[in-house]
Amino acid sequence: MKPGKKGIARIIDATGYSFTGLSHVWKNEAAFRQEVMFAVLFIGFGFWLGETVTQYILMVCSCLLVLIVEVLNSAIEAVVDRIGSEIHELSGRAKDMGSFAVFISLMNVLLVYGLIIYDNFFS
Repeated sequence: MKPGKKGIARIIDATGYSFTGLSHVWKNEAAFRQEVMFAVLFIGFGFWLGETVTQYILMVCSCLLVLIVEVLNSAIEAVVDRIGSEIHELSGRAKDMGSFAVFISLMNVLLVYGLIIYDNFFS
Protein backbone atom coordinates (compact mmCIF):
# COMPACT_ATOMS: atom_id res chain seq x y z
CA MET A 1 0.00 0.00 0.00
CA LYS A 2 1.22 3.48 -0.85
CA PRO A 3 2.18 5.61 2.17
CA GLY A 4 0.55 8.97 2.70
CA LYS A 5 -2.64 10.55 3.82
CA LYS A 6 -5.94 8.75 3.57
CA GLY A 7 -9.59 9.62 3.50
CA ILE A 8 -10.69 13.22 3.73
CA ALA A 9 -7.13 14.50 4.31
CA ARG A 10 -6.05 13.01 0.96
CA ILE A 11 -9.05 14.57 -0.77
CA ILE A 12 -8.25 17.97 0.76
CA ASP A 13 -4.62 17.73 -0.36
CA ALA A 14 -5.63 16.61 -3.86
CA THR A 15 -8.01 19.56 -4.13
CA GLY A 16 -5.19 21.90 -3.14
CA TYR A 17 -2.92 20.39 -5.80
CA SER A 18 -5.68 20.85 -8.37
CA PHE A 19 -6.05 24.53 -7.57
CA THR A 20 -2.27 24.93 -7.71
CA GLY A 21 -2.39 23.37 -11.18
CA LEU A 22 -5.13 25.81 -12.18
CA SER A 23 -2.98 28.69 -10.94
CA HIS A 24 0.02 27.47 -12.95
CA VAL A 25 -1.92 26.96 -16.18
CA TRP A 26 -3.66 30.34 -15.83
CA LYS A 27 -0.40 32.22 -15.20
CA ASN A 28 1.75 30.43 -17.77
CA GLU A 29 -0.50 29.45 -20.69
CA ALA A 30 -1.98 32.20 -22.85
CA ALA A 31 -3.79 29.59 -24.96
CA PHE A 32 -5.65 28.35 -21.88
CA ARG A 33 -6.73 31.88 -20.93
CA GLN A 34 -7.97 32.49 -24.48
CA GLU A 35 -9.85 29.19 -24.53
CA VAL A 36 -11.49 30.02 -21.19
CA MET A 37 -12.74 33.30 -22.67
CA PHE A 38 -14.06 31.52 -25.76
CA ALA A 39 -15.67 28.85 -23.57
CA VAL A 40 -17.50 31.52 -21.56
CA LEU A 41 -18.77 33.09 -24.79
CA PHE A 42 -19.70 29.80 -26.42
CA ILE A 43 -21.42 28.45 -23.31
CA GLY A 44 -23.42 31.68 -23.00
CA PHE A 45 -24.31 31.46 -26.69
CA GLY A 46 -25.23 27.81 -26.14
CA PHE A 47 -27.88 28.66 -23.58
CA TRP A 48 -29.51 30.92 -26.12
CA LEU A 49 -29.03 28.46 -28.98
CA GLY A 50 -30.00 25.20 -27.32
CA GLU A 51 -33.54 23.94 -27.08
CA THR A 52 -33.13 20.87 -24.88
CA VAL A 53 -31.15 19.89 -21.82
CA THR A 54 -29.26 17.39 -23.96
CA GLN A 55 -28.19 20.15 -26.33
CA TYR A 56 -27.03 22.32 -23.42
CA ILE A 57 -25.03 19.43 -21.98
CA LEU A 58 -23.40 18.66 -25.33
CA MET A 59 -22.41 22.29 -25.87
CA VAL A 60 -21.09 22.85 -22.35
CA CYS A 61 -19.19 19.55 -22.28
CA SER A 62 -17.62 20.16 -25.68
CA CYS A 63 -16.27 23.48 -24.38
CA LEU A 64 -15.02 21.93 -21.14
CA LEU A 65 -13.29 19.20 -23.14
CA VAL A 66 -11.17 21.85 -24.89
CA LEU A 67 -10.00 23.14 -21.50
CA ILE A 68 -9.21 19.64 -20.26
CA VAL A 69 -7.20 18.80 -23.36
CA GLU A 70 -5.35 22.15 -23.22
CA VAL A 71 -4.32 21.50 -19.60
CA LEU A 72 -3.02 18.04 -20.55
CA ASN A 73 -1.20 19.51 -23.56
CA SER A 74 0.41 22.11 -21.32
CA ALA A 75 1.48 19.37 -18.91
CA ILE A 76 3.09 17.44 -21.78
CA GLU A 77 4.92 20.56 -22.92
CA ALA A 78 6.16 21.28 -19.38
CA VAL A 79 7.54 17.76 -18.99
CA VAL A 80 9.23 17.85 -22.40
CA ASP A 81 10.74 21.26 -21.66
CA ARG A 82 11.93 20.01 -18.26
CA ILE A 83 13.80 17.11 -19.84
CA GLY A 84 15.95 19.35 -21.99
CA SER A 85 16.09 22.28 -24.37
CA GLU A 86 17.83 20.47 -27.21
CA ILE A 87 15.78 19.67 -30.27
CA HIS A 88 14.79 16.01 -30.36
CA GLU A 89 12.41 14.25 -32.71
CA LEU A 90 10.47 12.56 -29.89
CA SER A 91 10.08 15.83 -27.98
CA GLY A 92 8.73 17.52 -31.09
CA ARG A 93 6.42 14.59 -31.75
CA ALA A 94 5.02 14.71 -28.21
CA LYS A 95 4.36 18.44 -28.42
CA ASP A 96 2.81 18.16 -31.89
CA MET A 97 0.51 15.33 -30.79
CA GLY A 98 -0.63 17.35 -27.79
CA SER A 99 -1.33 20.29 -30.06
CA PHE A 100 -3.28 18.05 -32.41
CA ALA A 101 -5.39 16.79 -29.48
CA VAL A 102 -6.32 20.41 -28.73
CA PHE A 103 -7.17 20.92 -32.42
CA ILE A 104 -9.45 17.86 -32.40
CA SER A 105 -11.25 19.13 -29.30
CA LEU A 106 -11.76 22.53 -30.96
CA MET A 107 -13.16 20.84 -34.09
CA ASN A 108 -15.49 18.90 -31.80
CA VAL A 109 -16.91 22.21 -30.49
CA LEU A 110 -17.52 23.39 -34.05
CA LEU A 111 -19.16 20.07 -34.96
CA VAL A 112 -21.44 20.03 -31.90
CA TYR A 113 -22.49 23.65 -32.29
CA GLY A 114 -22.84 23.32 -36.05
CA LEU A 115 -25.08 20.26 -35.82
CA ILE A 116 -27.22 21.87 -33.12
CA ILE A 117 -27.57 25.04 -35.21
CA TYR A 118 -28.53 22.93 -38.21
CA ASP A 119 -31.01 20.87 -36.17
CA ASN A 120 -32.65 23.89 -34.52
CA PHE A 121 -32.76 26.28 -37.47
CA PHE A 122 -32.54 24.37 -40.74
CA SER A 123 -34.10 20.94 -40.33
